[in-house]
Amino acid sequence: GLKGDCRWKSRETVFYILTPLVYFALQPPAFALRMAAILGRAVTSTRSSTWSLMRQWIPAVPQVRELHSLKQELAELIPKKQAEIKELKAKYKDTVIGNVTVDQIYGGMRDIKALVTETSLLDANEGIRFRGYSIAECQKLLPKAVGGDEPLPEGVFYLLLTGNIASKKKVDEISQDWASRAAVPHHVVQMLNNFPSTLHPMSQLSAAVIAMNSESKFVKAYSEGVNKTKYWESTYEDAMDLIAKLPTVASIIYRNLYRDGKVKAINSSRDWSANFAAMLGYDKPDFIDMLRLYLTIHCDHEGGNVSAHATHLVGSALSDPYLSFAAGLNGLAGPLHGLANQEVLVWLSELQAEIGIEITNKQLEDYLWKTLNAGRVVPGFGHAVLRKTDPRYICQREFSQKHLPNFPLFKVVSQLYEVAPKVLTAQGKTKNPWPNVDAHSGVLLQYYGMTEMNYYTVLFGVSRALGVLSSLVWDRALGFPIERPKSLTTEAIKKELEKKGGH
Repeated sequence: GLKGDCRWKSRETVFYILTPLVYFALQPPAFALRMAAILGRAVTSTRSSTWSLMRQWIPAVPQVRELHSLKQELAELIPKKQAEIKELKAKYKDTVIGNVTVDQIYGGMRDIKALVTETSLLDANEGIRFRGYSIAECQKLLPKAVGGDEPLPEGVFYLLLTGNIASKKKVDEISQDWASRAAVPHHVVQMLNNFPSTLHPMSQLSAAVIAMNSESKFVKAYSEGVNKTKYWESTYEDAMDLIAKLPTVASIIYRNLYRDGKVKAINSSRDWSANFAAMLGYDKPDFIDMLRLYLTIHCDHEGGNVSAHATHLVGSALSDPYLSFAAGLNGLAGPLHGLANQEVLVWLSELQAEIGIEITNKQLEDYLWKTLNAGRVVPGFGHAVLRKTDPRYICQREFSQKHLPNFPLFKVVSQLYEVAPKVLTAQGKTKNPWPNVDAHSGVLLQYYGMTEMNYYTVLFGVSRALGVLSSLVWDRALGFPIERPKSLTTEAIKKELEKKGGH
């Protein structure tokens, strides 16, 4: 039943097929099935298309091996964590680990210990730790690109997912795997191209993520009746697919709104951040390294923040990762969450418009008091949990001192670092007078020419996917139930207080 020139097939196809057979036979079943499909198509193809098909085999070898390795590592970790939690619940299930005050109930549930997020922990005095590693430790230990100084986000994803530090080889193979998954469905591209230029970039990103749930492997597996112990596997696949596609979606949005609408193709030999930068239209090595740092430090901030909690909450209903992450993005779009770095730049612009580029410390102090006395906050300072300078601010400051020490906006931010905490402390209304991550991130983007402030939260969203989707995989693996806390009316709270002898 062969078609075409069978004479060359009798010689060359045999060579192409038999050469990898020894290696092929030793590989996992998933690899074998994929290779069988490719080789099966080869024998019914022309010479040129056969070589094209065979080239798929060559990069597929490390990608599929790594995919198997990463899923296998998770498969080995999951039973251990399940057993650990089972033992903990059996021994301490009725033990009280915290109390709830009326102020907390009305105050955004601040500091109520009620969630489990394995990927990161925020300490008021130390800042965020990813699986126990501080920002500074991650900068030191996580693999870096050749010629780069900042950690690759692929490395922090591996850390969040497994708790382990990846080798450079593993990180490179994750880069290749994500590059192979990066294509965006045609209907989503069409939708993005048809959006009006007046639609906010975050609205476009959220809509695109929701529309991509047409590709959800979890939805397919669930509809086919997969055992709940296997939910994590298709959730993992969706997470990998979604993370891989986000830079492409985000770049289409950026290029449509602010440039010529053309987006470069993915280069499988480049890392996730380098491909993202190229698609955005930025090729300077310093920008790429800055983007790697940005995507790493914004990836996770334990589970109580709006974007992480929203993703977890919606995911607890067994909504697929696309719908769950879209919920997180919608929370991130709020001015009290992801838009904060934009508000910092607006405030700095107002400051410079009133005083000028050269600002004395006295002028800055007076402007800070003017802001506070007008009933406004100083954006970029303070944090709901932290009680010291945000380590994410510090690493961006160090990057700026190295790469843009004379940038006027950076000089103002440095002055603020000296002056603002004293003013905020003197005012006496803030528990934390120190700068957070948002006080600095916009400055870096401005320096490298990305001046479109409405877009900044999209970058935040791409980064945050690494943390919340890692957590979602573990939510599925650990069989966490649907989230359903108890709510009260004010009248019910009064009755509770009466029972306790309150007034």
